[in-house]
Amino acid sequence: MRFTLTGNGAARGMALGRARLEQPSRYLIDERPLAAAEVESELERLTRALVLARAELAALREKLTGVFAHEVGEFIDAHSLILADRELNAGLADLIKVGRYRASAALKMQRDRLVAVFEAMDDPYLRSRKEDIDHVIGRVQAALVRESSVEERKLAARVGEILVGDTVAPSELVPLAEHGVLGVVLTSGSPLSHSAILARSLRLPMIVAAHDALAHIQDDDLILIDGERGEVTVHPTAQDIARYRAWQRDVVQRGKRLALLRDVETRTRDGTTIQLYANAELPADIAQARASGAAGVGLYRTEFLFLQRKEIPSEEEQFLAYRDLVLGMGGLPVTIRTLDLGADKADATGIVLDDEDNPALGVRGVRLSLRRPQLLILQLRAILRASNYGPVRILVPMVSTIEEMAGVRYLLDQAARDLRAAGHEIAEHIELGAMIEVPAAAIALPGMIRKLDFIAIGTNDLVQYTLAVDRNNDHLANLYDPLHPAVLRLLAFTIATARRAGRHVTLCGEMAGDVRYTCLLLALGLTEFSMHPGLLLDGWEQGNACDRGRLLAESKTLLRAVTREGILHALKRLEACAEKPADGAAAPA
Repeated sequence: MRFTLTGNGAARGMALGRARLEQPSRYLIDERPLAAAEVESELERLTRALVLARAELAALREKLTGVFAHEVGEFIDAHSLILADRELNAGLADLIKVGRYRASAALKMQRDRLVAVFEAMDDPYLRSRKEDIDHVIGRVQAALVRESSVEERKLAARVGEILVGDTVAPSELVPLAEHGVLGVVLTSGSPLSHSAILARSLRLPMIVAAHDALAHIQDDDLILIDGERGEVTVHPTAQDIARYRAWQRDVVQRGKRLALLRDVETRTRDGTTIQLYANAELPADIAQARASGAAGVGLYRTEFLFLQRKEIPSEEEQFLAYRDLVLGMGGLPVTIRTLDLGADKADATGIVLDDEDNPALGVRGVRLSLRRPQLLILQLRAILRASNYGPVRILVPMVSTIEEMAGVRYLLDQAARDLRAAGHEIAEHIELGAMIEVPAAAIALPGMIRKLDFIAIGTNDLVQYTLAVDRNNDHLANLYDPLHPAVLRLLAFTIATARRAGRHVTLCGEMAGDVRYTCLLLALGLTEFSMHPGLLLDGWEQGNACDRGRLLAESKTLLRAVTREGILHALKRLEACAEKPADGAAAPA
């Protein structure tokens, strides 16, 4: 029977597939005594579950090709033999007919009996085969509680898998995507986590904070996930699947529209030029950014080079990655952020740090770089070498003092001198900027700005540090509010300070790619946005619809508001300054 679970959309898109539980939930065992009148119907339930489990194994065996046909096929064949075992089936039937056990309880009892036999064996290999019993009985238990139709099972056999679990590490996402996982559903997490950011780069639909997912979804259930709505539909109907097919067609049409915008400048209705840059982590992001007509890369997150491996990438490996990034953008500016890792993720990269009670406020970003100067110098050398191939800027994360920037500047100058002395060709001048994501840096910016070539605002962290709300804690999601008056005033102050000093200011947090905030940010004076490349069309459409002069005139009302109700009222006034394009309107060529 169809039902829907809700969570928070973390990566947009839809996916239809079979649920693959990372840690399958324990099946509920119904231990109520079975009445005599229920025996026949319970036997029929068990028979249907056994038939379904056998059919699933047969379908899986048929799909295997190449080396998997032999290696994995042997395990499937073994499981099929267990399911066909007469003693197993007769024992289950007796437990229901004579013992008056319900099917789930009979399966558990048979499992416990067989596992006890295997555990009593002397041979270690034979003892290990008890895992096969667990897998087989688990499959039948799943089939027992599943309410899928024949049509649904046929469709499920043709589609890929959607991972359902508690958490997933960023380092696990790339291999999952490479092995055909179509989407991810997590019971915890935040749309602002590193895993969510990477999922967006991989164009892997993701839903987080779907708290009941493991309790209500079974292995191999057919599910439809919608990363835009934050919904998981279990046992989708024909109407649900029709909506999914319509979304697929829309994606194709959207791609055609985006192609038309590649060389079209983004301007507000009253003529102000807006620069739309792309955030990037992976080579696929670079290709998409270039194809989408991005003005450049506004934020390249280098930590993903580190998170995909167990050791620190060498200077040469980093140089090749940065060089390919610069070449891939064909002469457009590229902003590379230095490593932004803390104790919660560094160990997975070969960087050993002491455990911290609160890594978000610990040794991370520039703090880690200055404590491990050789690590930073290695990265700076690689970036400087890549600067010979196109315009590059260096962005420093987690800055809170001018002294930190002075320390990075010193190491950058030292690395440049050493490279030139060794005969390397590097850019004559490379811009160095600070990421404004710590409230102290925003407040102290008037005294720092002259020492910076540019700034970038990281709203993901700026919001959490300003409001003292962990952005990865889904229990506090209602308090993580980019529209809080304190956040808006910090943004306005930061943008105004940079513009008065004649410095470029780009916003590269998730707010930049959310059209709900485009009018607001334009009203605060921002003209440079950096977002996931898949959101550039949204940014183009919204930016071109706005009248910036009217927005600036309305900004005072916005900044005077002290309640959320007042801010929402001001936002409605701002939205009135944007013309909505007519349905079906074609993008200009």
